[in-house]
Amino acid sequence: MRIALLSDVHGNLPALRSVLEDVDSTNADQVWCLGDLVGYGAEPDGCVALARERCDLVLAGNHDLVVTGSEKVQISDFSDIAAEAARWTREHIAPESLKFLSGLEPEAFGREIGLFHASARDPVWEYVLADWQAEDCMNRMKPRVGAVGHSHVALWFHRNGDAEMDGSRAPAGTEIDISAGEWLLNPGGAGQPRDGDPRAAWLLLDTERWTAEWRRVEYPIEEAARAIEEAGLPTVLAERLYAGQ
Repeated sequence: MRIALLSDVHGNLPALRSVLEDVDSTNADQVWCLGDLVGYGAEPDGCVALARERCDLVLAGNHDLVVTGSEKVQISDFSDIAAEAARWTREHIAPESLKFLSGLEPEAFGREIGLFHASARDPVWEYVLADWQAEDCMNRMKPRVGAVGHSHVALWFHRNGDAEMDGSRAPAGTEIDISAGEWLLNPGGAGQPRDGDPRAAWLLLDTERWTAEWRRVEYPIEEAARAIEEAGLPTVLAERLYAGQ
């Protein structure tokens, strides 16, 4: 099966549209979102509606959870800017979008790969950016391959048969054979990348050939930035889109 993995949309509708157009060009069988449909961006309802239409699986991210008022996340846990964006989203999101988000969980079980918004250790909050974190996640996962989002950074970690760990960021065009060993993969940020590449990120996973391909897509950043500014959200949320930070 060919699975399109994406994460961290964050209310960026132009980016989500562009990613899904690219997904269509690959004939992916399924589209799975690892969470954070909302937060930071100014079009939460558009992103939720498009995800409901196109995604076969959607996880809850920490930004989704805080908007729904989940007990798992408190708005005081967020930075000032993230908290301001969360409050704005709470005030502007439609009831049907809120209902959909309220039904999501930050992890999913019973599939061929492990799926977590953040990590197997903490599916809501942990940023997996180091080998030792990835290794502990592998120890806790039943599947050989797992996928996480949350960090907005496209990357991979691998543990071979000798229990040796390695890992790296995954720039556009990276394609890896993941047929042997244990793997933890992050598709990067679809709506707000934080690895210096402003293009929308996603990952094409083939579970028959066991390959992973990281893809980047140009999208109209100015459209997403303008929506943020017109909504009265912090200007920095628009500016960072141009830098991929």
